[in-house]
Amino acid sequence: MERLQKVMAEAGVASRRASEKLIASGHVKVNGHVVTEMGVKVSAHDQVAVDDVPISREAHVYYLLNKPRSVITSAHDDKGRRTVVDILHDGGVDERIYPVGRLDYDTTGILLLTNDGELANRLMHPKFEVDKEYIAKVKGIIKNDDLRQLRLGVMVDGRKTKKAKTKLLEVDRDHQTSRVRLTIHEGHYHQVKRMFKVIGHPVIKLHRESYGPLSLQGLQSGEFRELREEEVKLLKKI
Repeated sequence: MERLQKVMAEAGVASRRASEKLIASGHVKVNGHVVTEMGVKVSAHDQVAVDDVPISREAHVYYLLNKPRSVITSAHDDKGRRTVVDILHDGGVDERIYPVGRLDYDTTGILLLTNDGELANRLMHPKFEVDKEYIAKVKGIIKNDDLRQLRLGVMVDGRKTKKAKTKLLEVDRDHQTSRVRLTIHEGHYHQVKRMFKVIGHPVIKLHRESYGPLSLQGLQSGEFRELREEEVKLLKKI
């Protein structure tokens, strides 16, 4: 027996907190009866529906995608643009999956997709501090003082970012650009781009190289693969 909100989260309906709100507002039925109180537990034999749509308790699946540019990090897009989920579905993945976190429309790189809502919510929670490594091509010649600012944290919207790891990879004096490796474990809206903008070096291109213990080794842009069992275990240990 498991708590109703946990079952909903694991089925990919919403986070536990959002599932609790759905329950409290009368959107959830168990075996045909509306449930509004917290603490209800259900078994595998109970039928759970949200807005009269039964939730599916599929086996958990985990995929790693090398996201290309000009693709939306979403399960669907109202404007009809191609999404990361479209890529996997076109590649033969039948399960209902969704991305863990977001990459901007023009940002490329590593992205995890799953139907394991519980793990997804944990990975995205700031307290678990999952390292995310980016390669950024930026305007201007980065100096040591610029990198030091990033390492110590910069002010973005009145909030100081947490300490980051940095490494200068390359400078192109002819084109006045630099390439920097930046490792952070936060994931706020446009965070990497905004950090570089604060220090006066706007991002030209951005690529996420790694996510926690996962890397893009062997994956070309637009390709994906299923995670190995040991990789899933590593994620769950974070």
